[in-house]
Amino acid sequence: MKKLGFVLVSFLLLVGCKKEPVSWNSSWNLPLINDTLDLLDYVNDSTIVNNAGFYSLELKRTLLDLNLNDLIEIPDTTLEENYVSAFTNLTINPGFSFVNSTEEHNIEIENVELKKIILKSGHIDITVKNPIGTVTIFNVTLPGVEKDGVIFNRQYSAPAGTNANPGVVTKSIDLTGYSIDLTGVSGSSFNKFQSQITVSSSPTGPTVVMTNQDITRVKASFKDLKVSYAKGYFGDRIFSDSTILNIKELNAYQGGLIDLPSTSVKFNIENSIKVIGEGKLHYITNENQSGNIISLTHPQIGSSLNIDAASGSWGTLMPSIKTIEFNSANSNIESYLENLGSIHKIGYTIKINPWGNISGGWDELFPSSKIKVNLEALMPLAIGMDNLKLRDTFNVDLNSDPEKTVIKSGDLILQSSNGFPFSSKLKLFFLDDSGNLLHEVTGSSEIGSSQFGTFDSQHSMNIKKNEIRFVLSEAVLSDQNNIKRIVVESAFNSINPATGAVAQALIPSGAFLAFKLKTEFVTENKF
Repeated sequence: MKKLGFVLVSFLLLVGCKKEPVSWNSSWNLPLINDTLDLLDYVNDSTIVNNAGFYSLELKRTLLDLNLNDLIEIPDTTLEENYVSAFTNLTINPGFSFVNSTEEHNIEIENVELKKIILKSGHIDITVKNPIGTVTIFNVTLPGVEKDGVIFNRQYSAPAGTNANPGVVTKSIDLTGYSIDLTGVSGSSFNKFQSQITVSSSPTGPTVVMTNQDITRVKASFKDLKVSYAKGYFGDRIFSDSTILNIKELNAYQGGLIDLPSTSVKFNIENSIKVIGEGKLHYITNENQSGNIISLTHPQIGSSLNIDAASGSWGTLMPSIKTIEFNSANSNIESYLENLGSIHKIGYTIKINPWGNISGGWDELFPSSKIKVNLEALMPLAIGMDNLKLRDTFNVDLNSDPEKTVIKSGDLILQSSNGFPFSSKLKLFFLDDSGNLLHEVTGSSEIGSSQFGTFDSQHSMNIKKNEIRFVLSEAVLSDQNNIKRIVVESAFNSINPATGAVAQALIPSGAFLAFKLKTEFVTENKF
């Protein structure tokens, strides 16, 4: 115990009397990243499928989904009927009916002639105003407006009032699911519906006198009507637009070549509306990160395509499908895809009824009716890579206090297990806050291709294991406080072991790249 006390006192005296800071060197081995990269997420979303032990691309995407149910717009329509007695003074006995009117009303829809609609949503606001001194009963019937076979009919009681201060009643009614016959009184017209309104005094009320100055008012407003079904002539409409598809992952492309197998890409125009149409693809282009633009060529790009009407009816509706196939025999689809464009632009025009009302007003759309453009592609993932360069950037903060800790030397060590048939040469670029290049460091070796590895029975594929060292020079370490970004560049190659040349290589199902990144630093510490 006395010895321990002596040591502690001696240490305290040493610290209390020191003239210079104490310093010592230490070695640090710290894990930074432990991760695995694979294609399982893409398999799960049906982009990539297992085909006889190797991956294949099976791409199905919707590029255009045009719902015409929302494009047939029924404008808000208000019906106002004012009723005035033809007599200077009219005695109204209890239960006496003094209004009985049937009217036809027009819905103004430009370039559309509707015979029948079924409403997905909407409502009608009804206001009645009674100018006489007894309760009145308003009966509102809309012939041709029905739900579940029952004609729309509502009865309202308005309180007694005067012409200057009428009795008022208002109601709002949900019209969801109602069908509306728009053929009018004749049954052969379009955009017209009927109303029948009767007004009578209360059978239990007093006898009153109505003058020709008393105005009985009924107001019905149809609002926010959306259709789920329509029949008629939908007009010769044109929908023209350009679509931009941005594949952000390909922004990492920096150069080099990629070789893809022969493939077939199909554009399917699917029409589930009983209306004929015409479509045109004006252009399809892509632009890669280097600014190189490729335009897809095909005999049908720029040409008009007839789109047949759907067939069937409720429960049996069958869409028509027009297919445009791009393959190596009729297009430049391979060079288009090999451009690795991140920005794809598609210009198109779709017309419905391009030749007018040749159906005689028998166009129909149903709740599921749409015009869709679907993309389909199927090809084995047999990819050839010739110094294909991809880059990614990471923000870092390596600031340290030189008065306390200084990194004297250091390496970054990457240990990997590669199941992909591609090799990769890695390079690190160190940038300052303004993006200026400070230093670059190349890995001591490459991530070797699995084709040069050994068979792993656990994963049933070849695995290549590697250890790559990035030696950080004194110049890099002295700039550590200025380094704000690290750019990682990978240069991929697919080398055939038999020939030593670049060749397409199939990716085995379950391929992965497992890696561990750690540091090996020697620091000088001051106290």
